[in-house]
Amino acid sequence: MSDPLDASRQKLRLRVVVDAPAHSGLAGPLDYLSEHALTPGTLVTVPLGRRELTGIVWDDGEPADESLDASQLRNIGAALDALPPLSPNWRALLDFSAAYYQRSVGEVALSVLPPQLRELDGKKLQARLKKLDKWTAAVEQARPDPGAATALRPELSPAQAEALAQLDGLLAPGEPTSAPPPLLLYGVTGSGKTEVYLRAAEHALAAGRQVLVLVPEINLTPQLEARFAERFAGHRIVSLHSGLTPAQRLQHWLAAHLGRAELVLGTRLAVFASMPRLGLIVVDEEHDPSYKQQDGARYSARDLAVYRARLEKVPVILGSATPSLESWQHAQAVSLPAAQIPQPAPKGGEGLPGSGPAKALRSRYQLLRMPERIGGGALPRVRIFDMNTLPRNKGVTTALAAPLIEALRVRLERGEQSLVFLNRRGYAPVLHCTECGWKSECPHCSAYRVFHKGDRTLRCHHCGFTERVPAACPDCGNQDIAPLGRGTERLEEQLAAALPGARVARIDADSTKHKGALEAQLGAVHAGEVDILVGTQMITKGHDFRRITLVAAVNPDGALFSSDFRAPERLFSLLMQAAGRAGRDAEQAARSEMWVQTWHPQHALYKALARHDFEAFAKSQLEERESAGLPPFSHLALLRAEARTAEAAQAFLAAAAHWAQGRPEAQQLLIYPPVPMSVARVANVERMQMLVEAASRAALQRLLWHWMPELHALKREHKGLLRWAVDVDPLAI
Repeated sequence: MSDPLDASRQKLRLRVVVDAPAHSGLAGPLDYLSEHALTPGTLVTVPLGRRELTGIVWDDGEPADESLDASQLRNIGAALDALPPLSPNWRALLDFSAAYYQRSVGEVALSVLPPQLRELDGKKLQARLKKLDKWTAAVEQARPDPGAATALRPELSPAQAEALAQLDGLLAPGEPTSAPPPLLLYGVTGSGKTEVYLRAAEHALAAGRQVLVLVPEINLTPQLEARFAERFAGHRIVSLHSGLTPAQRLQHWLAAHLGRAELVLGTRLAVFASMPRLGLIVVDEEHDPSYKQQDGARYSARDLAVYRARLEKVPVILGSATPSLESWQHAQAVSLPAAQIPQPAPKGGEGLPGSGPAKALRSRYQLLRMPERIGGGALPRVRIFDMNTLPRNKGVTTALAAPLIEALRVRLERGEQSLVFLNRRGYAPVLHCTECGWKSECPHCSAYRVFHKGDRTLRCHHCGFTERVPAACPDCGNQDIAPLGRGTERLEEQLAAALPGARVARIDADSTKHKGALEAQLGAVHAGEVDILVGTQMITKGHDFRRITLVAAVNPDGALFSSDFRAPERLFSLLMQAAGRAGRDAEQAARSEMWVQTWHPQHALYKALARHDFEAFAKSQLEERESAGLPPFSHLALLRAEARTAEAAQAFLAAAAHWAQGRPEAQQLLIYPPVPMSVARVANVERMQMLVEAASRAALQRLLWHWMPELHALKREHKGLLRWAVDVDPLAI
């Protein structure tokens, strides 16, 4: 009779990552036994406790745990070996992401794969692959004559031709010996950046490579997808974003992983798409904060795209009319100090692994300028309207000044379209009682419930708590409760009243919550069935509205005095993007305008906006940040805590700070006292945060690497704590 112990000794030890949260203590790969050698990157099922989980065979450069006898290890279950293994570069990207953003590698790796992938066995996989074969064959049959795509190409402007000439050298066939520098494509709105992406994609496809194109938001994906589908008819194009069904997401992921999809378009999650022949990465609107994940592994898809391009030794194009100040500074600097090179957390506290290869990032970003609009069209004239010139009647405010109403009327008479945006949805942000001062506070959050007139509800935009509007004040019974302030619903109503006969449409998160609603409304705008479009910032990004000649920003001043140091950068970018929606047709560009209604017309931000002078604005902001020691001249991490009481959250953060200040790395760091978040209570949960600032990225990463186990231990000691999270390179403070 054979000895089971002898049998276990004959099996191979393999390391496998599984989706286990970091607090479980299973942060790295686990050891399992296998009868057969399996290539790293192979998907397998493994037992963990009483569960069967999907895992990935991993090679993290560390030997198996020899302290464990083979008899103590469990066997790997089925292997999905009909699927090609996930590539070494893909695994390196996931290793870096997990280490840098302080998550377990299995948690990150399994979370970025399609959920339905975990349900596949060999038989189900074969059925999926047959469907994929049919799709591939259908696309190939529909491939038109190559001359058709060439006929669709517009003539290039000199700036586009120059940008592409520089790109051609980086996209040349052959195996690159080193990673090319990231390209920052800085072009004004309407300068034809998308055409540069399309031509660069053509070159990559001609070389037999795959192309990854990232966009900031789902509502921009169908528009860009249609543009690529028109140019690359007959090529295999897929999209990856959270709006897909689970079956669609799996189908598209398989197409990319097997090399069938030539073009992959998606939101931030698509940066992790498995693409064996990746030849080009494009990050459109690279400045957009939507590229930063705000829960789980709080990664920046833009930064990971740059890192992935270095791993794959392929070009990455970062495109924007208003680049992020981090990217702009990298493009201006001759070289980057070592402290600014993104590196993963240290292991064992000794040095930083991979710091040698990371030196490739010291090269500055290559700046490509496109300063003029296609067709020579002028940028819209910016009119800063001083709201202080209006008569101030007590108790009466206006969202729309009379001169702006008149400008809208002129456009209406010409048959042109206008866009009015206000970054606040709903009818009014607050309902209040004029007698006792009651306001529509949310009972579960430290915020007001917003009045939505369409369905007569008071709705909290933080926890979702909704109630019908009361017939009278809940405190004093006064029936004269009134809206305070304005949202897009109220603005839509005011415009319809001020301009009778105008076709006014509203696009915001409320009006587009049903499937297909956004596409239908945008289609109506493009078809000329809308005279005035009202909405939030979702209508200011990336859309190519050919008939709009007037854009108006209503009450944007709030961001000027925000406690968040990034607020001016975001406001300037938003206003520049909004202005770019006007005059995109060169024939109408000369009479296009942007109106900004402000109580602070002398503010430097508005003066730079009036000149469309991003470079002056960026220079002044970088000077301010350098003097204040803020990013990109320092490096930040936020430790957030959520508890049933503010005292419990504060006690956890104070204990964490006390431990961190005893570390040697603390001498190079500044740990700020815990403070409540801007919305301190959400759904009856108190939220606090603590900021850690460092001049050296390496010192910050070293502290975080040592800090994480201690934070898990502190969580067990502080029973009142519900959740905690570390956010590296936070965008919202």
